[in-house]
Amino acid sequence: MASPAKSWLVETEWLNDQLGDPNLVVFDATWYLPGTRGDAREHYLEEHIPDSLFFDIDDISDLSSPLPHMLPNPIKFSSRMRRLGVGDGMKIVIYDHLDLFSAARAWWMFRAMGVSEVYVLNGGMRKWTDEDRLVDDYPHRPRIEKHFTARLAPELVASLEQIRSAQQSKKSQIIDARPADRFKGLAPEPRAGVRRGHIPHSVNIPRGALLNENGTMKSNDDIREVLLDAGIHLDQPIITSCGSGITAAIPLLALAQIGHEDYKLYDGSWAEWGADKSLPIAVSE
Repeated sequence: MASPAKSWLVETEWLNDQLGDPNLVVFDATWYLPGTRGDAREHYLEEHIPDSLFFDIDDISDLSSPLPHMLPNPIKFSSRMRRLGVGDGMKIVIYDHLDLFSAARAWWMFRAMGVSEVYVLNGGMRKWTDEDRLVDDYPHRPRIEKHFTARLAPELVASLEQIRSAQQSKKSQIIDARPADRFKGLAPEPRAGVRRGHIPHSVNIPRGALLNENGTMKSNDDIREVLLDAGIHLDQPIITSCGSGITAAIPLLALAQIGHEDYKLYDGSWAEWGADKSLPIAVSE
């Protein structure tokens, strides 16, 4: 069901005015597909918004899982945030260097850990630098350790069994945010042992369909149009997926932005489903 939409996005002008607020934490959550753009942490050190911290998606994860960057348990998440100086009740803003690619993943992780005051910088680092705003090239200043308590919100996380149920019963819709050629099975997957194709009855809405040319998120009306044109019913539950749970957070963020409340992210995504040969797959012409 939809509710009056709360904006989960903040604009560059607002963030620029808030820098220096001791109750604000800014994260660079840049993440790159393996073998594509180099080391995200090195790029953070070369250029980042002043006083922002680096959010390491691969480190702040369940390292015991064979799947990539799975959501960690609340104890580990709390420990990492405390060390970084993030405390309960602080306002968090997240950006990345790819307009809107991995920032939404970190946003969802905070939401899944019970944090409500967490937002994404609309347009990310590109918009920030296009506006000639101040950047730094040195590590952030050490922050005093804070008390942070994570509480898992299971209603935001979908398991393999929930995906199997949704795929069979069709009571929940599944959005796949991978590029169209990978969804259709025309392009190889970047991870070894993962089949081509998609979860049967899922709908492909690539990340770019929800973004403007300048990397900002589309308006709420345009988001609704994209979803409706893809055949999504906004009065039904929705689960989002992608290659490994990163870009799946972008349609999730879009759904939250328009006030749709019944959504989950399939954390294992295609890295899990596509690797399990016992599970059905579909390909498109």
